[in-house]
Amino acid sequence: MSRRKRSAIAARWQAPAPVFAALGDETRLSLVAKLCAGQPRSISQLTAGTRLTRQAITKHLRVLESAGIVHGVRTGRESLFEFDPQPMEQIKNYIDLVSEQWDQTLSRLKLFVER
Repeated sequence: MSRRKRSAIAARWQAPAPVFAALGDETRLSLVAKLCAGQPRSISQLTAGTRLTRQAITKHLRVLESAGIVHGVRTGRESLFEFDPQPMEQIKNYIDLVSEQWDQTLSRLKLFVER
């Protein structure tokens, strides 16, 4: 296998890692759920109803933003954050790929065992 092909395969497997890492926290999952409602929300709106500080919410939003899951837009003195579905589509495609590979592997195992 060529070096270029190995690099492409490695990149394909590593691309979803930051998104999985960002979603691996309960608070960040909660923030994503709130932002999936469709309208941009401020840090104050996202903090309401939680015991977290604005600084803690901001820190979590920065992690989500660096993974591309949310993006912030500055409006006056306030930042509004909104959900970006693109990384989730990439995750879905990744999971579909892995699922297909497992299905193929299990089919080969079944054929081998049944012989």
